[in-house]
Amino acid sequence: MSFVRIQLGLVNSRHPSLVNRTWRQMQNRKLGLYLFFSVIAVLGAVAAATVAAAQNADRPWMNPSLSPEERANLVLKQMTLDEKLALLHGNGMAHAPQWQMPLSHLTNGGAGYVEGVERLGIPPLVISDAGYGVRDSGANGRYSTAMPSSLGAAASWDADSACEFGTVIGQELRAQGFNMTLGGGVDLAREPRNGRSFEYAGEDPLLAGTVVGNLMKCEQAQHVVGDIKHYVMNDQETGRFFVNAVISKRAMQESDLLAFHIAISIANPGAVMCSYNRINGDFGCENAYTLQDVLKNDWGFKGFVISDWAGTHSTEKASAAGLDQEQPMAEFFGPKLKEAVEAGRVPMSEIDDHARRVLYAEFLSGVVDDPPQKGVVDAEKGFEVAQQVEEKSIVLLKNTGAVLPIVPAKVRSIAIIGGHADVGMISGGGSAQVDPPGGNAIMPPGKGATNWQDHIWFPTSPLKALRARLPNTKIDFDAGTDPESAANLAKGADLAIVFASQWLSEDMDVPSLSLPDNQDALIEQVASANPHTIVVLETGTAVTMPWIDKVAGVVEAWYAGSSGHKALANVLVGDINPSGKLPMSFPKSEADLPHPERPQIPAESQTRAGDVADNGAPTANASAHNGYAVHYDEGPQVGYKWYETQKKQPMFAFGFGLSYTSYAYSGLSVDSAAKCVSFTVKNTGKRAGAEIAEVYARLPKGSNESYKRLVGWKRVSLSPGESKIVTVPVDTRVLQTFDEASNRWNFAPGDYEVLVGPASESTPLSGNLTVP
Repeated sequence: MSFVRIQLGLVNSRHPSLVNRTWRQMQNRKLGLYLFFSVIAVLGAVAAATVAAAQNADRPWMNPSLSPEERANLVLKQMTLDEKLALLHGNGMAHAPQWQMPLSHLTNGGAGYVEGVERLGIPPLVISDAGYGVRDSGANGRYSTAMPSSLGAAASWDADSACEFGTVIGQELRAQGFNMTLGGGVDLAREPRNGRSFEYAGEDPLLAGTVVGNLMKCEQAQHVVGDIKHYVMNDQETGRFFVNAVISKRAMQESDLLAFHIAISIANPGAVMCSYNRINGDFGCENAYTLQDVLKNDWGFKGFVISDWAGTHSTEKASAAGLDQEQPMAEFFGPKLKEAVEAGRVPMSEIDDHARRVLYAEFLSGVVDDPPQKGVVDAEKGFEVAQQVEEKSIVLLKNTGAVLPIVPAKVRSIAIIGGHADVGMISGGGSAQVDPPGGNAIMPPGKGATNWQDHIWFPTSPLKALRARLPNTKIDFDAGTDPESAANLAKGADLAIVFASQWLSEDMDVPSLSLPDNQDALIEQVASANPHTIVVLETGTAVTMPWIDKVAGVVEAWYAGSSGHKALANVLVGDINPSGKLPMSFPKSEADLPHPERPQIPAESQTRAGDVADNGAPTANASAHNGYAVHYDEGPQVGYKWYETQKKQPMFAFGFGLSYTSYAYSGLSVDSAAKCVSFTVKNTGKRAGAEIAEVYARLPKGSNESYKRLVGWKRVSLSPGESKIVTVPVDTRVLQTFDEASNRWNFAPGDYEVLVGPASESTPLSGNLTVP
């Protein structure tokens, strides 16, 4: 009973009568064991509440019932100038010799570290890249799940899948000790040769913003600071540190900025990362129009703007323009910023605003109240979610003669060719790279360490997965390095499957949309040997297909993640009916793009002595004389809008995707007052499936923007013969036009043509939405 006395003593000083009465009852009535421990629990809770109340009295900002804004303002009043400034810059980066500072060892092997304020209970920010999974886990002796690429996830057109995607990453970040993510890429696919296309979510602002917004909303819900990036116009990697994206404000507002606005409105992220490139002359991280005028003033964003790594170029200009935190060093927002404040060149109000925004993000995301606890990653959950997302993301592009799904009774032998399909599937590179378990699957054991821009395969072998699913089918493999050998194997098989890959990475653009390494010729030769040839594409963007008329089937698997082989096998054998649809157009050739020739850096703009600082970033001097620019004269006509305006037929249109069943649309009804449309979708085939029903609209006649634009969609699951009435709200944000003179959005009166169907180029239903 002495143990009981000790526990009761915890609250004796504040509740003596309660303690004494409880003690007497326990002695006199001999309470049972259950009641005994119940009393201990109650009194323990009272003690905890008493301690918490005392803490909140001293630190009112620790009261979780207050709003993030209130809490940030309360703690800000207690901070010194040095404590505020410490929130405004990084402290180096792990595994980066050029970015080392005294506190770099605290980065937890991640991308960055921002000091907290320990005396006030404000934790540091421990930051990791996490595009499709937590980066550098292998280098740090950990494990991370690789989700399918963001572009692949966008092909699911499924907000719930995006949420699960983000949830897994958020949980794995916390398990590894991180409390801030650097995922959330939402730049539009203006330039499909962009090396980071796989990190983004396609060409349409509504689709991209919705998918990435839901992904980051659920990632931040795991109590990590969320991030949306790269703000804005980061649409190519060539000359990425200094390229000037030239575009009208109206065009930018109706396309790239709109995608960000939608994503931010859904996710409410703690942070937005500004981009390396210039926008109409000013760098993304010191651009007053995009950061201050649009993001913070027009949209009311309350979180902080974080620079891309070494993307800060000034102190006073960047601070005034709206940059809140420099990463990963303190070259501009460290001693130089303090000196500028003390000299009166930067007002204290700016510093307070910067610091308040960082504090707000910490309270908003929950990292103050619920800091991460290191633990074992739930690998099984990661495998399961990655597989489910990939199964919804695979797009069936061609299926002549119902060559798919594979029917074991008809297909006794299969030739698997190319793509290292015997050992794995490819992944995207750069800062998004996730380390595969065991190292690079195509390297010998012990030599699989990953380096910047290595071509990395995960140990997810489609060959092994298909053999497991089709145990009575003879399945042979040819590496595809000798087209003649591959053709000979294909010739003797009932079915040939060629795996073709296209690798993308940050810090590079692909020279063309053609498959590299002579893969087009390999496919041509195999298809000539076997008319029942299927091509499985593992790509990070669109590719051209000069062989399209010679093959029976094409499947786009994207970068498929940690369970891609299982998901793909399930689709190929028919256990999963493919339902993914393209989030970007696949052109017939580069000649059909708005910029057929990617602008090259002119000789006079090449790097000169003194153009690059010690941290690897271009200096102000470099930007002063560098004339490299891309003029986005197509304006808001991105992707399918461009093809329609130019009357060009892409090879595969935005929103296109086949199924193992068929669907029919009928009965369109438009409710102009409620801004929604209803129609019936029927499964007219023999298999259950999920159809993505797409709704488009055109502006009223007389508008100078006559192209259709996506205004909504819905995934509909249907059994064979089943019909459902589908109701889709019309998102009016994409129907408005931006007026630069008044800096306002206009929703013009008139009749908006509404178009409904399975793809942007196939809309059998039409009606009118009337705006008075």
